[in-house]
Amino acid sequence: MLLGHGDDGYRYGQNIVADFSTNVWYGGEPAGLKEYVINSWEGVNRYPEVVSESLQHLIATHHQLPDSYIQISSGTTESIYQLAQLFATKRTTIVIPAFSEYEDACSIFDHQLEFLSWEDSLRLPRLRSEVVFICNPNNPTGQHFPDLEQWVRKNPACLFIVDEAFIDFAPYAVSLIDQIERYDNLVILRSLTKAYAIPGLRLGYIVSQPYNIEQLLRIKQPWTVNSLALAAGKFIFENYTSVQPPVFQLLNDRDIFLSQLKMNDSCALLDTSTHFFLGKTNVRNAAHLKTFLIEKHGILIRDAGNFRGLSRQHFRVATLSAEKNSLLVNALLEWKNLYY
Repeated sequence: MLLGHGDDGYRYGQNIVADFSTNVWYGGEPAGLKEYVINSWEGVNRYPEVVSESLQHLIATHHQLPDSYIQISSGTTESIYQLAQLFATKRTTIVIPAFSEYEDACSIFDHQLEFLSWEDSLRLPRLRSEVVFICNPNNPTGQHFPDLEQWVRKNPACLFIVDEAFIDFAPYAVSLIDQIERYDNLVILRSLTKAYAIPGLRLGYIVSQPYNIEQLLRIKQPWTVNSLALAAGKFIFENYTSVQPPVFQLLNDRDIFLSQLKMNDSCALLDTSTHFFLGKTNVRNAAHLKTFLIEKHGILIRDAGNFRGLSRQHFRVATLSAEKNSLLVNALLEWKNLYY
């Protein structure tokens, strides 16, 4: 899906004063990263490392793994399409609602697709599929899977592709990276764009056992990670402890934000494990609500009606600063007074 994601305010020709549509940390990139990347500018005069070997080593060291367990990508979306290509035509289950690129990538490579609801997946069913895509914590709901390792263990013949793009925002969700050496049917996707606010640079990585990484490298294009993104990745992992966003403060702000929004009965808000969450308008639909907020208030939300498994009434919102959160709270009160 080329269009229909969040952070699409540029399409409306109007000044956006508060963008709730993207799940990227609103506080911006870590202090010092911009200067470090700019000082690395001479790198653009040469080809970058073919598969970002120096960053691969830094990340492997961070996770206390051999380098052979890591592949660098230009963001999680590249990883998804590469995996869909590697396992073309396989019988594949996608846990929904889910990031649309899982389905789009699998469709391009002729996967035999099945869909499993998040609620049904929590029962840890035995699977007939050869591949499963699941996002933990989930996008768009923000919920985390409580015992995903048990499900992986229960289905040894099925390859689990676990997208942990938002794990940095869910301190009570358990990453499976620490278990990667135990399971050859596990592939983990990580993003470096959300927590460090660099989505325009496109950067992520895959963690899996060496055989899976070797197979992925056979089909990987060279130089997909540019020199500036590579520099940003090095800065992050060389300064890891000092560049983390204030997640617990962010989640505290989310709790306040959610409690304020729940006082408005024109919308229903779902609880979440992360800083973003789903809402459902009880009047008209999310497309109308999005247009109203843009035109009347310069506020952008994510219309979630195009997520398989959701309705036209669903929208997604990320927590911003208290000041901007209040803008949305007040705008939704106006929406209620006009239409509810």
